[in-house]
Amino acid sequence: MKTKKNFLAGLAIAAFATVTGAAAMAQDVLKIGSYPANPPWEFKNEAGEFEGFEVDIINEIASRLGMTTEINGLDFRALFVATASRRVDAVISSLTITNERLEAQSFTQPYFSGALGVGTKTDAGISDLSGLEGKRVGSIATSFPENWLKEREGELGYKSYSSYDTTANMLTDLRSGRIDAAVNDIVSLRYAFAQPTMQELQVSVEIPTGDKFAIMMPKGSERLEAFNDAISAMKEDGTMATLYEKWLGVAPEEGSLAVTPLPVPTSAD
Repeated sequence: MKTKKNFLAGLAIAAFATVTGAAAMAQDVLKIGSYPANPPWEFKNEAGEFEGFEVDIINEIASRLGMTTEINGLDFRALFVATASRRVDAVISSLTITNERLEAQSFTQPYFSGALGVGTKTDAGISDLSGLEGKRVGSIATSFPENWLKEREGELGYKSYSSYDTTANMLTDLRSGRIDAAVNDIVSLRYAFAQPTMQELQVSVEIPTGDKFAIMMPKGSERLEAFNDAISAMKEDGTMATLYEKWLGVAPEEGSLAVTPLPVPTSAD
């Protein structure tokens, strides 16, 4: 009888160890949401695996925290729902810190200061923002470029605006002439237009905005400070600069966001 009790106790302990071990393993994996067609920030390669500047950043953060990542592709608008519902631990997608977003989400310190670009056909004859008057323009739904355009509708005087779920659809419409101009992150546009199938497109206007890219997380995430500390360490030991040059083709400027450790932001300023 005693032997049977010991056997059952042993089974219980083994079962508990298995459950707790599985829970510990689950906690070692960071669930990451990402827009899957946003090179060079993040994109899927031919093998269906995520690559890109921010993919390398999030994987390096995970490594420094003794964790791994599980990256899932989501539509751009779904990224915000995923963090708000805490279905993911973090989101990467060249996301701009804004005061509106900070009301419902948390952000790490920024690591890139962006600019917008106006993409057009090479023969469009658009060389500055005044050229958008009377034109059909487009951008990605709920993105910083979309908000930028809508806030300046009266000033720019464009004829119509089209909102897109994917960059691919937006650029397809640009190539086919359904829109005259696409406004997006300038790095993404230049990367896309360097591809052989996009030779008839160009960045016609650069718009300095000073928007700051960072990793978005659920509001008040318990991992926020750890993420931020890891990014500071990456900036201090040169890892961030190495990744920056790998994906963007140039070394970051001295004193730029890519090399300057910062606290967790409480505003977009």
